[in-house]
Amino acid sequence: MSGHSRWANIKHRKEGADKKRGVAFAKISKELIVAARLGGSDPASNARLRISISKARAANMPRDNIERAVKKGAGELEGTTYEEILYEVYAPGGVGILVEGLTDKKSRTTPEIKSILTKYGGNLAMEGAVSRNFTRCGVIVIESQGKSEDEWMEFALDAGADDFVVQEGFFEIRVPVDRYAALQEKLSQKEASVVESGIKFVPLPGTEVEVKDADQAAKIQKFLDALEDHDDIQAVSTNWA
Repeated sequence: MSGHSRWANIKHRKEGADKKRGVAFAKISKELIVAARLGGSDPASNARLRISISKARAANMPRDNIERAVKKGAGELEGTTYEEILYEVYAPGGVGILVEGLTDKKSRTTPEIKSILTKYGGNLAMEGAVSRNFTRCGVIVIESQGKSEDEWMEFALDAGADDFVVQEGFFEIRVPVDRYAALQEKLSQKEASVVESGIKFVPLPGTEVEVKDADQAAKIQKFLDALEDHDDIQAVSTNWA
């Protein structure tokens, strides 16, 4: 996770964040709808909704948008029903990818994802073949904002984080799922510049795959971009080092 491609990908996504803000809001709205549908509209008793709201706030999603999505999920407003999907994929070079999505029509989404795989030389894997190499946790990436590594690390660990990775002006904070929302709120209060935030699959130590060929690395990056740009895909995780 801490290799060149990981951080280059963060920079790449940050540069295009403004252009994709509307798409990001649409994807977060889906998460809010599903969370409210499954656990109710009260974030105090619905941990999944609490996490989704924290993610929405981190993305500067307007409050009206958040409330409308929650009401749709709770049945107070008319809305669409979404199904959770997970694709386990191998990219060229043996890189493992987990593709998480929410769709209102799996029979449409799956062929579209398979088309992307075909275009970039990827293959669907057997259930568990890729996911066994990952663990799930909260991941929040922030910019240094002129503050020292020690200052951010102390703050993060005191707020419940269990890992802290530093590289190229970014600090990646990892936190157990049950402490993610609380840490996100504390970072918001501290006015941290959040580049990326969510519950993600993180590769287990020793499972990372290094790609040394520049052309192949460029193709994998385009592959990841194509997956992330799909309307039904919520998150893409990889063990590309």
